[in-house]
Amino acid sequence: MYLAVKDVKAIENYLLLLKFENNEEKLFDVKPYLDIGKFKELKDEKLFKSVKISFDSIEWDNCLDLDPELLYQESYHK
Repeated sequence: MYLAVKDVKAIENYLLLLKFENNEEKLFDVKPYLDIGKFKELKDEKLFKSVKISFDSIEWDNCLDLDPELLYQESYHK
């Protein structure tokens, strides 16, 4: 099942607070990705906090994005 991301906020410790179209709020931990390819750039806290909604998912200022299905499946309730 895939749900669109309706809101995103970068919070401490490389976590994203996500709100999905069903109004569910979940946390997504970006730390496991920070040593992979372009994700390394997100270690820059200013860039990490640049996250925003892009269509039905999220995107950072370096044009990196994540699939909304992955975000939903790999996130957890706060």
